[in-house]
Amino acid sequence: MREIQFRDAIKEAMSEEMRRDKNVFLMGEEVAEYNGAYKASQGMLDEFGPDRVIDTPISELGFSGLGVGAAMNGLRPIIEFMTFNFSLVAMDQLVNSSAKMLAMSGGQYSVPIVFRGPTGNAGQLGATHSSNFENWFANTPGLKVVVPSNPYDAKGLLKASIRDENPVIFMESELMYSDKGEVPESEYLLPIGIAEIKRKGDDVTLVSFGKMMKVAFEAADELAKEGIMAEVIDLRTVRPIDYKTVLESVKKTNRCVIVEEANPVASISTDLAFTIQRHAFDYLDAPVMRVNSMDIPLSYSPTYIEATLPNAKRTIDAVKSVTYQK
Repeated sequence: MREIQFRDAIKEAMSEEMRRDKNVFLMGEEVAEYNGAYKASQGMLDEFGPDRVIDTPISELGFSGLGVGAAMNGLRPIIEFMTFNFSLVAMDQLVNSSAKMLAMSGGQYSVPIVFRGPTGNAGQLGATHSSNFENWFANTPGLKVVVPSNPYDAKGLLKASIRDENPVIFMESELMYSDKGEVPESEYLLPIGIAEIKRKGDDVTLVSFGKMMKVAFEAADELAKEGIMAEVIDLRTVRPIDYKTVLESVKKTNRCVIVEEANPVASISTDLAFTIQRHAFDYLDAPVMRVNSMDIPLSYSPTYIEATLPNAKRTIDAVKSVTYQK
């Protein structure tokens, strides 16, 4: 099977859906003439023209609202944020308009729209460009929230998101656009809301999503050298969350560590930890542990960045804590 970059998987998903459905279009800052800030839309302007690949002013509130209105009238917009940090100025359109319109209109108006772009830290970009809002959006009924960790999942889930009748928040990572992975040339879609067990194990369940899967895999590799076999689960979507897959794994391993880049308060890992203790308490041999970013804004300093973010060592330490090893 061929290997392509994450950015190319995103571009293929959008292009294939735009060829399939003339109502799909892409809009955002620098998506057209510049081929995308991260080159995820390279060549799309040449193929589809300026009516379907549209550069916008620096006005997230404005073009997000335009997208919501277009979706309510039968189109299927893909709205790219240069980073989800910039989505904050469009929160009214995302949370109040797109997410709630189906309910508020009594089912008369659906909003089939995808808001996509990078989330989380991307190195030394400072605190205002390094936030994780997966848990914010996952807290909003009416939204679906997808956070893929590799090119294969990204393409299949983005195609499914574009075809979905509901608004989807599709969160990527600047640090993953150059990642390569196997992606088939034939068409495929992946169902939203289904986690995947990426690695089997019997000693502890490691749960993560997005680029933190790299941390989970690195920790699992090191733990295996010491005879601790971790079962690694990629949530892939954080609304809806596939609780069933996680609970079944925890009932087998009896221990769980959750790795998430977001800050710890009111996080996805908080919800998962509660759900595990609520529905698998009798199976647990240790408390559920979480590995999050430290509860501070992310610094520009590389030393502080390293100390703040989840990493393999902190994950290994958490696993050894729940397995009662030094």
